[in-house]
Amino acid sequence: MIRGEVVGLSVTIKDIAKLANVSHTTVSRALNDSPLINQETKERIRQLAETLNYTPNYNAKSLVLDRSYNLGLFFSTLHTGTSAGFLYEAIKGVNDVIKDQYNLIVRGIDDYKSFEKINRKSYDGILVMSQSSTDQSFIEYVSEREIPLVVLNRPIDNVKVMNLIPDDQSGAFRLVEYLLQQGHRNIAIIEGKENFKSTQARRDGYIDALVRHQVPLRDEYRVQGNYDLESGHAAMARLLKVEPRPTAVFCCNDDMALGAIKAITESRLTVPGDISVVGFDDHMFSGFVTPALTTVRRPIEDISREGALKLLTFIETKQIEKETIFVRTELVIRDSVKTITGGHN
Repeated sequence: MIRGEVVGLSVTIKDIAKLANVSHTTVSRALNDSPLINQETKERIRQLAETLNYTPNYNAKSLVLDRSYNLGLFFSTLHTGTSAGFLYEAIKGVNDVIKDQYNLIVRGIDDYKSFEKINRKSYDGILVMSQSSTDQSFIEYVSEREIPLVVLNRPIDNVKVMNLIPDDQSGAFRLVEYLLQQGHRNIAIIEGKENFKSTQARRDGYIDALVRHQVPLRDEYRVQGNYDLESGHAAMARLLKVEPRPTAVFCCNDDMALGAIKAITESRLTVPGDISVVGFDDHMFSGFVTPALTTVRRPIEDISREGALKLLTFIETKQIEKETIFVRTELVIRDSVKTITGGHN
């Protein structure tokens, strides 16, 4: 071993305090940007910490400040109905806010047999990306233990929480109304995963638009999907056999729309020449497929970012607000819809 070299030991706050000739409390405060420490001392201590490659010990820090420095991002499920794009946007939105202040732990609620390990010692706060009412017991559990909580994506009944939700129903309504304005009357729907609130809201928007424009509802134009590529492909294959064939198909998310487009082209038909296809979510790939997909932008990243900001405020102020905030969805018109006779732009 070379003399003077420190092997296998990480630098601690006490090491920095010794070198800076200050107390370890001063070092801790300086590194946490406390207003009690002057700027010059902060800079000197930060530079020392950087030179020594100091990394905070969250476990030690949590013992002192009674915090875990863990935030939980819980999905109803990570197994079915959670598309890669949805997962990515949710994590990115939260991560953009918390940066390196907290450890982000991502979990599926349906993986838990019991919730006893979820408490204020293990999590400073929890975000639930709620997709289904099956997570209601988890939301109630967290709320009862007064862990700072924000619920995203699904309207919550029976328990008061901070609840941020996209207005899916009005987004679906505007999308189907747009198809009607382009002259389409035979409009099918590939629905999302059964029992998901988003599936219900988008189906309601589809039905509202047809009823408002006095277009008859047809059972054979409603096919169940599962929010994944394969189910969109299979559902479209079924719709291609229906007479008369639909001129437009509203897929309840962009993944299923992609599957539907593949099924249409495999049948030697074209989009939008023979059948128009629209989606929902506006995932990152939707503007880059051919044809570029007309869809509804559902701001999951924005909702996740806003939810994380609210959660951090609750943790810092030790005050939890409880209200429901609707976040507007937006129609994104691209190239996958054809105007047919009787339509107007």
